Amino acid sequence: MRLLKLLIENVSKRYKGSDFYALRDITLDIGPGILGLLGPNGAGKSTLMRIIATITRPTHGKVYWNGSDIAQQPDEIRAVLGYLPQDFGVYPNLNADEFLRYMAAIKGVDPSAAKERIDDLLTFVNLLEVRKRPLGDYSGGMKQRIGIAQALLNDPMILVVDEPTVG
Repeated sequence: MRLLKLLIENVSKRYKGSDFYALRDITLDIGPGILGLLGPNGAGKSTLMRIIATITRPTHGKVYWNGSDIAQQPDEIRAVLGYLPQDFGVYPNLNADEFLRYMAAIKGVDPSAAKERIDDLLTFVNLLEVRKRPLGDYSGGMKQRIGIAQALLNDPMILVVDEPTVG
């Protein structure tokens, strides 16, 4: 079995036009299991998650997935990553089926497997009965659950969730 390893090495993030560091020299060696990031607001938790998800680049340092620099090979980690940001937006005119089919295509999920995977995930997040309603009509909690479903679409090896209970 292949060793699964996420290495965050001396990662810092300073935003342009600011002397403030959202992160400064963070090093973590993460293997299989569950890791929670706890800290006060503004501590850089979301910034670190965005760096892992290849949405934000660090100012300094590197992140490696199984030895590969994710900045140089972002598709390698994106293929095995599920990400639910803190502020998850939806396309309000799409229903759950349409949205998840769209996300499955973006994530490279085989179309022949996508329908069954979507059915399973909608059952898992308890949205099967409302799958044809526009997402714009969903409550905050329902939108959060559709976000969880999209994060799980590609059966990820790494699941990054930022404030998953919000909404």
